Amino acid sequence: MGILEKISEIEKEIARTQKNKATEYHLGLLKAKLAKYRAQLLEPSKSSAAKGEGFDVMKSGDARVALIGFPSVGKSTFLSLMTSTASEAASYEFTTLTCIPGVIEYKGANIQLLDLPGIIEGAAQGKGRGRQVIAVARTADVVIMMLDATKGEVQRALLEKELESVGIRLNKSKPNIYFKVYNKIDQISMEEVDRLARRPHSVVISCGMKLNLDYLLEKLWEYLALTCIYTKKRGQRPDFTDAIILRKGASVEHVCHRIHRSLASQFKYALVWGTSTKYSPQRVGLTHMMEHEDVIQIVKK
Repeated sequence: MGILEKISEIEKEIARTQKNKATEYHLGLLKAKLAKYRAQLLEPSKSSAAKGEGFDVMKSGDARVALIGFPSVGKSTFLSLMTSTASEAASYEFTTLTCIPGVIEYKGANIQLLDLPGIIEGAAQGKGRGRQVIAVARTADVVIMMLDATKGEVQRALLEKELESVGIRLNKSKPNIYFKVYNKIDQISMEEVDRLARRPHSVVISCGMKLNLDYLLEKLWEYLALTCIYTKKRGQRPDFTDAIILRKGASVEHVCHRIHRSLASQFKYALVWGTSTKYSPQRVGLTHMMEHEDVIQIVKK
């Protein structure tokens, strides 16, 4: 019996077991086994590629986005368009064999974009280096699933099945958030483009004709939930050339930690200009919640 079959059997047993005090221990053992088998799915196989061809890319920038999809959907072309990195692209399958990183510069933030090898059906079982691809996807803040608009709903259903078989639940938990990108819309009818664009968590683009890429960046920013905070020194104008990039919901204390780890302990108060305040400037404490494009001046003791 394979790992996926064992996972399926355990899930069925958990579903049919009544939940009460008498079964708590048994359910706990089942869940532990389930976690163990799911972890095994993501372990690299013994026949993995030689050193230097792996997927272990150092995380950099303000956020990480993983680009996944079946072969020949346009991932490499998309990476080349959106970043300064040239990822090899061709009209045949499996051009990209390793993880290729690039950086999107948007609204003052550096967003790391990873072009992963094309997933094939059976990726969760290790086919087509699928385990490594899925393992990297789990480290990302957002995953873009790129689909071929000319192939209907087949790719979307298969890809969602592969991800969910290893415990990745689409758009249901943070920080792993996913949305779909239908590429090659220049090859389908306007009616079909409109239908795909109206689907939840979906964006339609054309890398070939460079259509709708600006809107894709807007949606990516929205899904990443990033916030730009600008700093100001006393008696000087704000520095709008170098923003501090934080997650939405960040406080003044988060800003202090980003500037220097000891700043919070020396903090007296801060003056904030922007939409998070009732008036500008407003004197605030460490717990004040910052908003996008706020300006802050920190006063030390």
